[in-house]
Amino acid sequence: MAGSLNKVLLIGRLGADPEIKQMVNGKNVARLSVATSQSWKDKNSGERKEKTEWHRVVIFNEGLINVVQQYLKKGANVYIEGQLSTRKWKDESTGQDKYSTEIVLQGYNSSLTMLDGRNKSNSDNLVNENKSSLPDENINQAGNDLDDEIPF
Repeated sequence: MAGSLNKVLLIGRLGADPEIKQMVNGKNVARLSVATSQSWKDKNSGERKEKTEWHRVVIFNEGLINVVQQYLKKGANVYIEGQLSTRKWKDESTGQDKYSTEIVLQGYNSSLTMLDGRNKSNSDNLVNENKSSLPDENINQAGNDLDDEIPF
């Protein structure tokens, strides 16, 4: 295959409080249940219709897990960027193979934005996996005298 892309973008609401669990290796994982809805007007009846899809979101990044744990609750509106992943597991009661498809936030391609946070500033609600902290807007202007002899 010449190229491929596995990217999921969602805007939705949490259907439950985030679930934080510890994995066997001691690291935490966060699980979210995100609902997306679409509504339309039925052409035949003129009635308003709505369809809701539920998405499982799994977060492995510790920084994002901390934000989820502190700030997200059921009903929170979020924007999520991640990758689609399907895993196979065996149902212990029936012995049958089962499959679960999830949106995974891991690596530099992932982000989580809280859309209805208390702070309405554009940058305050954005947490990217590749940015563990956001720049301080009140940085001392004396920092502009950078050494121009850096070789890169």
